[in-house]
Amino acid sequence: MEPLPRGANFQRTKLLWEIGLHIAGNPDTPYYGNRDMCIVVGSGSGENFRPWLRMATGSPALAHAVCRGELEMAMVNPSGFLTQAYRGTGLFKEPLPVRVIANYPSWDRFVYTLHPRTGLRSLAEIKAKRYPLRLSIREDLAHSTRVLVDQTLAVYGFTLADLESWGGSLQLNGGPGDKRRLDALQAGTIDAVFDEGLVLWFEEALAAGMEPVPLENFALKKLAAIGWRRVVIPAGRFPHLKSDYECLDYGGWPLYTRASLPDEDAYKVCAALQARNDEIFWESSYTGIGQLGQDTEATPRDVPLHPGAAQWYQEHGFKV
Repeated sequence: MEPLPRGANFQRTKLLWEIGLHIAGNPDTPYYGNRDMCIVVGSGSGENFRPWLRMATGSPALAHAVCRGELEMAMVNPSGFLTQAYRGTGLFKEPLPVRVIANYPSWDRFVYTLHPRTGLRSLAEIKAKRYPLRLSIREDLAHSTRVLVDQTLAVYGFTLADLESWGGSLQLNGGPGDKRRLDALQAGTIDAVFDEGLVLWFEEALAAGMEPVPLENFALKKLAAIGWRRVVIPAGRFPHLKSDYECLDYGGWPLYTRASLPDEDAYKVCAALQARNDEIFWESSYTGIGQLGQDTEATPRDVPLHPGAAQWYQEHGFKV
């Protein structure tokens, strides 16, 4: 990678970037705190400023801003929410003309675990027995995992409020590996965990006696229709996982745009990703820049690539 010229534009941009990165990218920033960024690239100043590229991270609802032309691009985690925007399901009342530019590789799954001491063998039995479940989930009501939990429980005909009305309780956490959760697992004060970010808690939960509970076929079909892919975690992927477990995909962080974005703009962003490849922090599931345009375990994609992005990948010898 050729180093960027260290002129005044570089100095100003780098300064602002580092401020934003320190605040939004700081792991000590609460999940409900200032964790998202909006970056604007443009020309001119004052009233003559003309934004060319506005990019943001954050809520799946940013897809509306992208398609209205208020942003050019946004990132969402996981890919399943972009599928919902494309199909007009789940959080989205109608299909949106979203297109993928690059999908940041991130292998993950969403799992549902129950402790055998509950006697529960399925999520359906929670409702049938009105079981007072002590459930560990995220504390941020707007977090994407809470959306999926709500969608899952709706398939089974009950809500978190119902669970609490039966005497159950919610053990709330910031991130998936929150110390409060890990301590509760060791103390045996929770009966279930529903979450993603498996590398941060799943093995610890299994070691503490939790067992992954399978979703019935009817539930998996309904959730797949919304936009959640059915996947299998093979036995041994985690040391205490003794058999294959079918669950929901929670991988990929797609950078997306609207279909009407000029091809050359999408092309330039792909070229920038390649140019800055060595400066980007990649997870262990990253296999190379071409992966960002492919449908893989770490980059699941059910939304079409933008034509400008597809052109870039193909011209550089990558399959899409």
